[in-house]
This record gives sequence, C-alpha cells and structure tokens, in this order.
Amino acid sequence: MRPGSLRKRSSFLEFTGLFASRSQSLFRLRFRLREAPFRSKNFCRFTLVALTALAGLSGVLLAQVTTNDVASVTFTLDFPDSDPSHYSIAVDTAGHAKFESAEKTDPKGQDQNYESDFEVSPGNRDRIFEWAKQARYFEGKIDAGNSKLAFTGEKTLSYQDGQRSFTARYNYSNLEPVRELTTLFQNIEGTLDYGRRLAYLHKYQKLALDDELKRMVAQARQNELSEVQGVTPVLQAIVDDPSVMNMARARAKELIQMGSSARPAN
Repeated sequence: MRPGSLRKRSSFLEFTGLFASRSQSLFRLRFRLREAPFRSKNFCRFTLVALTALAGLSGVLLAQVTTNDVASVTFTLDFPDSDPSHYSIAVDTAGHAKFESAEKTDPKGQDQNYESDFEVSPGNRDRIFEWAKQARYFEGKIDAGNSKLAFTGEKTLSYQDGQRSFTARYNYSNLEPVRELTTLFQNIEGTLDYGRRLAYLHKYQKLALDDELKRMVAQARQNELSEVQGVTPVLQAIVDDPSVMNMARARAKELIQMGSSARPAN
C-alpha cells in the first residue's frame, strides 16, 4: 500500500476511534438521564449543551481529516517591467483554481489587482499533480543554475498538503516535469489575461473586441492557450450582446466551443 494511502487510512481510523469514544460517552450520558431521579431545568440545559459540544467536536474532526487530504500546486511569476508584472495560479486536487495578477489597465497608471476563480479540466489537473510528483514536489533545487541564460522572470513552484510543504524558485530548469508545468501554467495565464482584457474592452471599447478575439482564436488553434473554458462567462456575455459586431460574437462563440471539450473537474 502506498504511503499516501496509509496516511489517509491512519487519519480515518484515528477519526473513527475518536468518534466511537464520544459516541460511547453520549450513550452513557443518555442512560444516566433515564435513571436519574430528577429532571431539573438546569440539568436538562447542561445536558443539551454537552450533547451539542460532542456533536460539534465530531464534525471538526471529520473536517480535519477531509482537509488534510486536499493538496495544492501553485505557480508564481514575478517579472518587473512586464505586463503582468506578477501573477499566480493555484490548483487543488479537486480541480478548483484561483488566478491572481497585477495588471496594467493604463500604461501610465499603477498596476491593478485582478482575481479569477475557475475549474481546471480533469486532464490538466491530473497532469499538474503527476508532474509535481515527478519533480519530488519541488523539494530541493530545481533551477538549472546557468547564469548565462536570459532572465525570463522569477518563477516559483509550491506544493502543499497535510504532511508536506515545499517551495522552489527558478529562472530555468533542466527538469522535464518542471518545464512542462511552466509551459502549462503560462498557457493558462495567457487565457485568463485574454479574459481580463476582453471584459475591459467589452465595457469600454467594443469596437476593439474583434481584433482581440481574432488573436485569441489564432493562439487557441495553435495550442498556445489552455483552459479556455475558464473565461466562458466573459465570452458568453459578448455572444449575448447584440451591440457587439457579429464577427466578434462569432469568434467568441467559437472559443466557447473550443473550451466546452474540456469539462471542469467534479
């Protein structure tokens, strides 16, 4: 049996034992209530509080066992003077993902924070955690250590679960699973950045939507974007808007169809 399975089994058995112990205490308390020669209001009130506390403790223990089974992988890029200058994408084993970035909406203005939650397709979710496993969950050094390589931003990969927490920084890595993760996360960021710009253009510059969507369709066809379904709400809003050019709406509809083939993880 694998170590992960043993840990899960151990956590479950520990919870079962604690739950059984509290169940026995609850049974003894109920038995004493039946035998007690008195039924004062204060005693009944105390009994109700005790029963509620036992039930609450059991729920907390179950939640802890469940939480410990959830792992996450996070990719972060910090690249000053670029756009975006910072972003991070966190994906957990349930397929839930969170994107955060510092974007420039005005060339002369300060960076604006942008956030988006979405569901990663099952295929990419599985690839992310398999590559993390192959990279030993980023324990130790993953950077190639070649100072002659051009700087393409400080990248960080982090892994965390109930038993482990590792973080490694790099510019470039010779490890194949790390390179695969880097490419995938950068392709996901490309999709989500399109979503941010499209939402802005839809609100303020509708005539510029067609050119932006044309570029997005071209990149999606060349497999340079990932998780297109992550921006479906933005694309659908464009499709449903009769004030947008028909060509732009058709391109948005095509992108929705591309993303629909990758169903979100349950």
